[in-house]
Amino acid sequence: MLRLANIHAGYGPIKALKGIDIEINRGEIVSLIGSNGAGKSTCLMTISGILKSVSGSIMLGDTDIAGLPPHRIVQRGISQVPEGRRIFPKLTILENLQMGAFLGRGDFTTSLERIYKLFPILHERKKQSGGTLSGGEQQMLAIGRALMSNPDILLLDEPSLGLAPIMVSKIFKTIQEISSEGITILLVEQNARAALKLSHRGYVLENGCITLSGSSSDLLDNKKVQQAYLGE
Repeated sequence: MLRLANIHAGYGPIKALKGIDIEINRGEIVSLIGSNGAGKSTCLMTISGILKSVSGSIMLGDTDIAGLPPHRIVQRGISQVPEGRRIFPKLTILENLQMGAFLGRGDFTTSLERIYKLFPILHERKKQSGGTLSGGEQQMLAIGRALMSNPDILLLDEPSLGLAPIMVSKIFKTIQEISSEGITILLVEQNARAALKLSHRGYVLENGCITLSGSSSDLLDNKKVQQAYLGE
């Protein structure tokens, strides 16, 4: 469904991605794990078109979307939940969700009802400004905003960052529920154990290069992964 082939990307002279290859099949949850600065967020931003790749291809089905502007990529069915949530703090919850639907993929009312069912708290507080929500509630809003575009593929960047353990559990349960609806997910997450337990397959990114890949169960059993990312 989505395939990155020999992707190079970076920031000026800094080479953040050095020829990575990633493949995601329809309906999968795929984890991308690695240390801070490994290039995980850069990978998501390159897929989203926020950062342009220097070379390589990003195939969505039979179409190379590398080089397309972000709004065209959203129109093609890829939506990102950025690290740090980045909601609009002065807008209401409803207005934040409306911003996620501006491209008009699908019926707005149906999409909104779906988000309110997934996150009832957003319906209860729909007139409340986003900036007054707790960190966990803001994460729900960020996910809801991304889902308002009715994506086929959801890119999640550090969804558990800064959240209390009970909220982390809720967020991961929600990710599983979103997956059960048929949405394909690429998950970047510092909590490698939780990410691998949730996902079907995983990739390990180190210094801009994919160094390991395989089923999540195999990666959980891998001694190198255990020592580097699982605290064992």
